[in-house]
Amino acid sequence: MFNTGQRVQQNPALAQAQVSAGMWVANHSWSHPHMTQLSQAQMQSELSQTQNAIRSATGVTPRLFRPPYGETNSTLRSVAASLGLTEIIWDVDSQDWNGASTAQIVQAAGRLTNGQVILMHDGIQNTINAIPQIMSNLRSRDLCTGMISPTTGRAVAPDGGATPTTPPPGGGSCTATLVPGTVWGDRYNSTVNVSGSTNWIVTVTLTAPQRVSTTWSASFSWDSTGYVMTVRPNGSGNSFGFTTMMNGNSSARPSVSCRVG
Repeated sequence: MFNTGQRVQQNPALAQAQVSAGMWVANHSWSHPHMTQLSQAQMQSELSQTQNAIRSATGVTPRLFRPPYGETNSTLRSVAASLGLTEIIWDVDSQDWNGASTAQIVQAAGRLTNGQVILMHDGIQNTINAIPQIMSNLRSRDLCTGMISPTTGRAVAPDGGATPTTPPPGGGSCTATLVPGTVWGDRYNSTVNVSGSTNWIVTVTLTAPQRVSTTWSASFSWDSTGYVMTVRPNGSGNSFGFTTMMNGNSSARPSVSCRVG
């Protein structure tokens, strides 16, 4: 359960009830702003205030952070990491926040594969109505609900163990094609189109000192250097994009490769 700090402060007993029910309570910012439009100090405040509110209400310190609207950049990831938080972006968007029907939510959950995360909201009646059908569908495919590993950011079975499961290897192949976009004086956009599989994992490699500042339409994670980006589908299709800050290197462009996950 990704909670905003303001709501936890207003309803501490509900946050405690989540923990008592065996749920993991995680950080969803203090006020649900567009985080990438904030300064680093403002980002720090949003996340740290929420950490403190959840800790005060439940005695638990969150280890996961879901950025509002799925909007993120390297500064936000750095701030989250400094607070011991692993950033989580969903693989499948149920669209329940956008008026999706119960049937549409169930259909979205049907796209989930081992290790993936779906975005849903607990205060929406259509979502609540969809849960029995979602559970039945998962069982029919030898899947289950679980928790998100702070180590990998992937869903793992609820067996209480610390070792995350690994998504099964997939057959087939895929191709990633980088399409250059708009170029400004200090940054440029890129779009990557993927073909051959819907279960793809794309690796994007930058040339130092360039850095990605904004991403969209996929689930993104970075290695420890910040120059290698791993991208997975999030239910938005087989194309994604990102903005790269040149940082003085205006000639280099990222390289991309694709494998089936």
